[in-house]
Amino acid sequence: MSQYLISAAREPDESGRILSVTPESAQWKYVGFEVYRLRPGQTLSQETGNLEACVVLLSGKADVSAGDEVWTGIGRRMSVFEKTPPYSVYVPSGTRFTVGASTELELAICRAPGRGTLPPRLIAPEAVGVEHRGSGSMGRLVHNILPEQEPADSLLVVEVFTPGGHWSSYPPHKHDRDALPEESLLEETYYFRIAPEQGFAVQRIYTDDLSIDETLTVRDAQTVLVPKGYHPVSAPPGYEVYYLNVMAGPHRTWKFFNDPGHAWLMGRQG
Repeated sequence: MSQYLISAAREPDESGRILSVTPESAQWKYVGFEVYRLRPGQTLSQETGNLEACVVLLSGKADVSAGDEVWTGIGRRMSVFEKTPPYSVYVPSGTRFTVGASTELELAICRAPGRGTLPPRLIAPEAVGVEHRGSGSMGRLVHNILPEQEPADSLLVVEVFTPGGHWSSYPPHKHDRDALPEESLLEETYYFRIAPEQGFAVQRIYTDDLSIDETLTVRDAQTVLVPKGYHPVSAPPGYEVYYLNVMAGPHRTWKFFNDPGHAWLMGRQG
């Protein structure tokens, strides 16, 4: 299996964790990512240390506390494919947070370097920007959970729904050079869910010099690492593809560079 493709465990460990990406395991510097599946009544408690976190309730309901803040009964959708924006909680560095599952709960914890400059806060569905990006077979639905316009130290978090037969992260773009204002350097993870779950997505990762050129078959609950290069996604007809993106780098801004060979496609988007 490709070094860029990470599979979830078949069964959660004692803490409920099914998937973990750390800067050490990914051999990069900024992004960490975990997924937990908690049973009703199960509790997860962690300290952020020198990292900030965005705790995303992918599906299910929970009580969440961070520092002195407490939010009870949050969560609305019971599947990501309900396509309603999620509840999330921003947790600064140096803060303990606890999640208590009220129902079956799928939980993503997104991490990146923090400076402890911000308070914990709830990101309610009403605060999530909803965007229909692209048109035709490049059309997709985007939920901007933690965009650069909202406060955080490093993290950028977004989820994308790609209908069957459509492409996303397309035209192919990259963000692997610290060359602002033209392009920002951002590491990125993609956490996939597929409906129906026996389906798959296709993601290509490639660089200009083709030192990386891999085409991945991605199945339900797998994660793709994008350390650099272009990274388009395709959803086969008959299968809806969801992914949660986590990005971070030396500057908290998303400035991407389109593959020059395919940049003409920007004129085809609505």
